[in-house]
Amino acid sequence: MTYSSPATTPPETAVAADRRRWFALAIVMTAAFMDLVDVTIVNIAIPSIQEDAGASYSQIQWITAGYALAFAAGLITGGRLGDIHGRKRMFLIGIAGFTLASALCGFAANPEMLVASRILQGGMAAMMVPQVLSIVHATFPAHERGKVFGLFGMIVGLGAVSGPLLGALLTQWNLFGLEWRPIFLINLPVGIAGLILGAKFISESKAPRALKLDLVGVVLVTLGLLMVLYPLTRGRELDWPLWGYAMMAGGLAVFGALIAYEKAKAAKDGSPLVELSLFKVKSFAAGIAVQTVFGVAMGIFFLVWTVYMQTGLGWSALRAGVTGVPFSIAVSVAAGMSVQKLVPRFGRKVLQGGALIMATGVLLYIWEADRYGAGITSWQMALPLVVMGAGMGLIVAPLTDAILSDVPREHSGSASGLLNTVQQMGTALGLGLVSVVFFGMIDEKAARSEVPAEIVGAFQNSLWWVVGVLVAIFLLMFALPGKPRQHVEGGGDDDDENATETETAIPARGADEAAEPAEREPALTS
Repeated sequence: MTYSSPATTPPETAVAADRRRWFALAIVMTAAFMDLVDVTIVNIAIPSIQEDAGASYSQIQWITAGYALAFAAGLITGGRLGDIHGRKRMFLIGIAGFTLASALCGFAANPEMLVASRILQGGMAAMMVPQVLSIVHATFPAHERGKVFGLFGMIVGLGAVSGPLLGALLTQWNLFGLEWRPIFLINLPVGIAGLILGAKFISESKAPRALKLDLVGVVLVTLGLLMVLYPLTRGRELDWPLWGYAMMAGGLAVFGALIAYEKAKAAKDGSPLVELSLFKVKSFAAGIAVQTVFGVAMGIFFLVWTVYMQTGLGWSALRAGVTGVPFSIAVSVAAGMSVQKLVPRFGRKVLQGGALIMATGVLLYIWEADRYGAGITSWQMALPLVVMGAGMGLIVAPLTDAILSDVPREHSGSASGLLNTVQQMGTALGLGLVSVVFFGMIDEKAARSEVPAEIVGAFQNSLWWVVGVLVAIFLLMFALPGKPRQHVEGGGDDDDENATETETAIPARGADEAAEPAEREPALTS
């Protein structure tokens, strides 16, 4: 055994370390993709579930809403648990639980078991998903994260549309006579592989200071989110009862109490569940606002779009899924170009341009829907979908980068949890607004022959709301930094120097880490 300094680490060792972290990235990105797909894959299979399992409309509502509520309510807690107990550990627990819950969903004996399993699945996703961005933040130096977040944006784009397409294929194929069940069982081989490979390739990291789980904060944030999201999710089904509005108002009061308590908790022992100091970081605070409003736009569009194609135009689930492929491709291509080529040169203007391009695509869609009516074809939709996808791709990847660019490493888990939570809250708000901007425009007493025209008109009305939201996003983006810090020449230096604060060393830095002349112990090689 001989000692050597980091500067003389053999090239093959650096290459192996570099390969290790990219394997880790592939694993956590696959898990993120699995979650994104699972959010949307169920919607396509709803008719099959209702027919085969005999689920009531209320149970169908909870099969989709139960996942979203459990996911949103647990995200902040999941992020903080990663900071305290280790992001790798919580990721592995989350993916194991998610895989188990998927098996329970796939083998559910009745609708009640399926609802309970979906709630468990959402809770386990809340343990897994916050660790994805935290592991990226802790594993990759600042000047490389732009490229990584570009890949993440591509995954988001693929997941957004792949879910319905995959769900349509699996349901139509009726593999082994299992009807809808393969939409859940497909997670088993992916989850098992992710668990095994994650244990081998992901490096552990946690907050440098010893933290404690804020149980009162967990109760308050969970209660507040449920009080806001539950009425939004069930509002239309229950005809927007008065108690729903009262519950949402009470939820806002609970959030006020949460803020007051978290301030006192931070002053007392420095271990709050929600790190309020993050909102003093301008890029984070502004990005959270943009992310919330963007979630509203996506919540409105994707649900309305699905109903428009399948109920309004009478298309099959498979045709509706295939129609979205140009959108998915455009998002993926634009996301990669955005972070790697455009944002380093033009900064915030790329995100603002993305909002305007996406709004242009929506306006084009409104025009085509009006011109062609119920006779519109998939190929006629391709142009507005490509324009919209390109605009979305310019936003999603650099937005994540901009929000987390100045976040201290020790709070990356909490920041990631907050980021995902507000996105889910925005989406839930958008879904709630669908009842007003879409279903509110449809006459339930209309004759069956009039329904397609009613839905086409409601679809156009909804898209005008999406345009308004995108204009608001464009204006909010003026509060974002001109350029994320790591895209400025030398901007990542400070962040890399702080890497030594991570409690558990990250051995996956490769040549970049070897080149650092930071104060470290000599590397041990054989």
